[in-house]
Amino acid sequence: MDPKYPVPSPELFLGLACTCVGCGPGGSTSMLARVAIVDYRGQEIFCTYVQPTLTVSDYRTGTTGIEAANLQPGNAKTFPEVQSQVARLIQGKILVGHALWQDLSVLGIPHPAVATRDVALYQPFRNALRTPNQVIGLQTLMWHLMRRRIQDGKICALENARAAIDLYRSQGTEWETLVSKGQWPCHLPPSTFSRCYV
Repeated sequence: MDPKYPVPSPELFLGLACTCVGCGPGGSTSMLARVAIVDYRGQEIFCTYVQPTLTVSDYRTGTTGIEAANLQPGNAKTFPEVQSQVARLIQGKILVGHALWQDLSVLGIPHPAVATRDVALYQPFRNALRTPNQVIGLQTLMWHLMRRRIQDGKICALENARAAIDLYRSQGTEWETLVSKGQWPCHLPPSTFSRCYV
């Protein structure tokens, strides 16, 4: 590692992942149902179910494992409470995740673009899988790059947050060296989600 380009302290990094349920006609509108935050080593910092603010039309139980009982008062926090807690936790941190624009969108929290490390947008990962212009699923990235199976049956926000931070750590030194040199190594997120970044 070139001392001119030091890697930020591990304490600055947090892994984030969300799980959504469907609202509206056909469950086509995604709404936050669970959020997980882990530290640089994958230790749980915050993980909770979230009470939807709209009527749920599709719990997506087959893929998320979330059932109506998980989102009831007593088992889940209110959306404003979760939004406030997450905003406080991630302030001043470097966020690591997969397709972070989707998570920030359902949380309704913008975050500085320069303080995000999105494994879905990292060019070396895309190159390694020979899909340079394509968003690759987290499950596929984990299997091809780390030979680890995730989402085996159900999507779990906590497992996804840990997977994203593990992927980041596998390339962290190289990633941060490029960032320090002003050579941003990631594609841009979809322009329709520009409101999620400041």
